[in-house]
Amino acid sequence: MTQTPMTAAADLAPIAVVTGASRGIGAATAERLSRDGYCVAVHYGNDADAADSVVARIRQGGGDAFSFQADLTRPDAGRRFWEAYDAVAGDWRPRPIRTLINNAGVTLRGPIEDFAATSLVQQQQINQTAPFLIVQEGLGRLEDGGHIVNVSSGATRIATPDIIAYTMTKSAIDAFTRTLAQHLGHRRITVNAVAPGIIDTDLNAGWLRDNQQAVDQVLPQIALGYIGTPAEIADVIGFLASDDARYVTGHTIDATGGSRL
Repeated sequence: MTQTPMTAAADLAPIAVVTGASRGIGAATAERLSRDGYCVAVHYGNDADAADSVVARIRQGGGDAFSFQADLTRPDAGRRFWEAYDAVAGDWRPRPIRTLINNAGVTLRGPIEDFAATSLVQQQQINQTAPFLIVQEGLGRLEDGGHIVNVSSGATRIATPDIIAYTMTKSAIDAFTRTLAQHLGHRRITVNAVAPGIIDTDLNAGWLRDNQQAVDQVLPQIALGYIGTPAEIADVIGFLASDDARYVTGHTIDATGGSRL
């Protein structure tokens, strides 16, 4: 079930909102940002138990977090997202948000000949339209000098016909990132993207885990010689969500381990 904060807002921890934070890169990012001193709003779409587990781990580590559910497939996803946030944020609700991480996404596979129009629309809505609407509806909540980090993909520079539609959505995220960085520069809000490569997440489990043949095929393509973990991507996001990156904006950071250099 949705969890509410347990710490008073007077403690003055900055707030980070992470979409799709119940598992994978999103969950690792939520935990990383908590270690960096953030109170983390853990958004999830369907898996309340997984989101509750992320919140529990953060609290066990001495941080604070709360979870909230919002369906990003809806055409009014931005408004619904922030309404869901407000419903559970409690004392944190009037506080500005320092960092927003647009991580939620889906990977629907298939070459162009076989890809259904309905799947194209679904993937665009979650990966591309929802982040736009969430930022649009949330601009007034963001703290000047804060950070937006969008999760892109290494697929934008590596041709992979089986995920052509997915790649389109992530290329749009890269363009969104650059343009939004210019637009929000006067507020000192940095906007960057992180482009993961092949990462050991649930999204990749179907073809990667327990499939040594697939592993043997991809490892020679990665300069660092191993498949990345969610925590490694979360560390890059954590850097971009910190003041150490205060003079970095408008960039997509490749975090593929050097795939297909």
